[in-house]
Amino acid sequence: MKAKIVRYTYLFCGGLCVVLGFIGVILPLLPTTPFLLVAAFCFSRSSERLHQSLLNNRYFGNYIREWENGGVIPLKIKIVATTMMLLMVIYPLFFKAFHIGLKLAVVVTIIIAVLYIWSRPSALESPE
Repeated sequence: MKAKIVRYTYLFCGGLCVVLGFIGVILPLLPTTPFLLVAAFCFSRSSERLHQSLLNNRYFGNYIREWENGGVIPLKIKIVATTMMLLMVIYPLFFKAFHIGLKLAVVVTIIIAVLYIWSRPSALESPE
């Protein structure tokens, strides 16, 4: 019984993440990729059929496979992600009156996110 509850919880969370990921395609402030990666993780523990459907998707399946096989983030995606994060925070940081602590928290968060993204491999290493 407990295993079924865990499986259905993963299934529900995976479905919710897919919905949020697709909403993120339309809304610029909601990221798509993290939700789809979490969905793939959840489906890998609850439904092999749904997991395979994500891996075989022609638009983002390759990115999910690369992430699952080695934590790879393609260089193009790193550049786009970094650019988007910087663009989304520049205006509020410089032109909105926020508490300095909030501005500092945003800057630290962006720095950590960018460092993490750029610490990941950009391509699968070729075996030697």
